[in-house]
Amino acid sequence: MNPVSARLLSQQLASPQFKDPAEVVSWFGAMQAQDPRAMRWAVAMRTRKPSFQAFEKAFDEGKILRAHLLRCTWQLVTAEDYHWIRAVIYKKALSVMNGWTASLGYRFSADERDTTFAIIERVLGEKHVATEDDINAALLDGGIPKAHLSFSHHLRMAELEGLVVSGPIGPKSTYMLTRERVGASGHLDREEALGRLAAKYFRSHGPATLEDFVWWSGLNVGDCRTGMDACGDALMAVRRKGRTFFVHAECRTRGFRSGNFLLLPAYDEYLIGYKSRDVVLHPDHARHAHDNKGIFRHVAALDGEIVGNWIPSAKDGGVTFFKEGLSVPETLVRQQLASFRAARAR
Repeated sequence: MNPVSARLLSQQLASPQFKDPAEVVSWFGAMQAQDPRAMRWAVAMRTRKPSFQAFEKAFDEGKILRAHLLRCTWQLVTAEDYHWIRAVIYKKALSVMNGWTASLGYRFSADERDTTFAIIERVLGEKHVATEDDINAALLDGGIPKAHLSFSHHLRMAELEGLVVSGPIGPKSTYMLTRERVGASGHLDREEALGRLAAKYFRSHGPATLEDFVWWSGLNVGDCRTGMDACGDALMAVRRKGRTFFVHAECRTRGFRSGNFLLLPAYDEYLIGYKSRDVVLHPDHARHAHDNKGIFRHVAALDGEIVGNWIPSAKDGGVTFFKEGLSVPETLVRQQLASFRAARAR
């Protein structure tokens, strides 16, 4: 089994199986959504007929949500998956959040948290849909000291606690009360939830390692092993070049064709979803794709290998290649640019 072509199939980047953007997000469980513009293409390009409008419609209807979840970073999840994913990552994410603020010398008391939550709940109850500016203004009026870190922390904590989620797409990010946007939570046993998370990860990212799953989920090794064990025979181990990769039974092995050229958005799951990025990106070229501070760039891939960069805002795509001696047919570049432009227009 070729792990590169297998990942393209698992990631829905070759022979995509879905029409609906929400189906794509559900397949992954959670998808990185650091960049609001890039996330549209990240989901759309994995559908049979890429359309930004279809993504925006699903987002505005609340079928797809955006919140700080895995690793306390922005993620896309479906409304159906939101509650159990939030519950399963809550303790670890809370620890990361508190560690982050403590490292910067900040401490937030329980009283301050309760006060800010009450203010956020009140302003969203009145407006139903509010921007971050609306919420920050209400916090300031409510006596919360003006500090960007504190406002950012309180909003993230409100997301983590399940008080707020994303609202419809607008010029700025919007928020709504979770009870209005998603509804009540259904109970899911923790082991079952871990198993479901593992299944979603390995079917959408496989072949992948245990270390990949630990990185992506932000959970500890024990929880990840529990989730993988819960998958039972559906998860198969494959040894390759001294590493153990796992493949889910739902992963496809057929459907890849050579000449697969992709213009991937920054923070795409094809790279950020793994610790073993060297499978598709030579270590010598890693600096072209991301830096050491977690900033990921727009990249180009030929038959699954990351070989260049591009600029979505450029008229010609601004495609450049950093792999020496590479020859990419111009027709492949034009076809992918045409697909990107068509998706934006749809």
